[in-house]
Amino acid sequence: MSPARAAVARLPADPGVYRFRDETGRVLYVGRAVNLRRRAASYWGDLRDRPRLRRMVARIAGVEAVVCDSEHEAAWLERNVLERAKPRWNRMLGGLEVPVCIRLDRHGLAVVHQTPAGTGVRYFGPYLGGEKVRTAVSGLHRLLPLAYAADRLRGSEAEMARVRGVEPADRDRFVQTVTAALERDVEAVTALRLDLVRRRDAAAAVLAFELAAKVQAEVEALDWVVAAQRVAHLDPVDLDAYGWHAGVLVRFEVRDGRLSGWTQRACSEVSARPKLAATPPAWAAFAQRNATLAAHLRSDPSGQ
Repeated sequence: MSPARAAVARLPADPGVYRFRDETGRVLYVGRAVNLRRRAASYWGDLRDRPRLRRMVARIAGVEAVVCDSEHEAAWLERNVLERAKPRWNRMLGGLEVPVCIRLDRHGLAVVHQTPAGTGVRYFGPYLGGEKVRTAVSGLHRLLPLAYAADRLRGSEAEMARVRGVEPADRDRFVQTVTAALERDVEAVTALRLDLVRRRDAAAAVLAFELAAKVQAEVEALDWVVAAQRVAHLDPVDLDAYGWHAGVLVRFEVRDGRLSGWTQRACSEVSARPKLAATPPAWAAFAQRNATLAAHLRSDPSGQ
């Protein structure tokens, strides 16, 4: 078994981003995975009808990876890395999903591409996938109909507010709940998700399968939006985060709020200490976990 194939077998079954290098150290390909081990191993499967990939696999000499806290985080990290540079075997710069944000203002929730400042306006995100995020907002509106909790509604909107039993006095509660959920408060997210699941099951029980499918899509989209992810922020911070394990130092580079690159190299523990001490506490566990993985992938399990 080649060293690269042996390293793949040591990858965890977690979401993340992987990259393949050739024997000169040049990056051949960057990809993301729901399950790093399974996805990377697939390149050594049956590729008879994919000659381009066969040529790439023959050149793979090294495997590196970053474990992420969610599929959404892995999607962002892949996009950030590929926006900086496209390796030879990747087909496109960046990614297919569209970056968007959720705006909360006096009219309710909306999916937007720009984040201009404004009085009484708040933005959440960024998120990848405009359609998926719009589906999540649809689910939030289903549970928290902010649009019908406004003053001086007229016509059909006033009638919908009456039918749904929504009053202007509900607005503050709706805003607090949706804000908590979009800030990933576990209690708020759990409560909203359970409410959507109950509505899905109730629709299925009366054979309203189209509605049940729509609500299920909202459940999945909400999971995507509130999933943990630290690699893309609206706040344009710049920082470096370091992790070290067994002689391997990993550096994560965050610029303008985006984690867009990582490097790893041999380093003594003494030399690593100042860099580890300067790493922001919020990034320490992430960096350390991935330094441990980097050292594990470099190790020779035979002990030779």
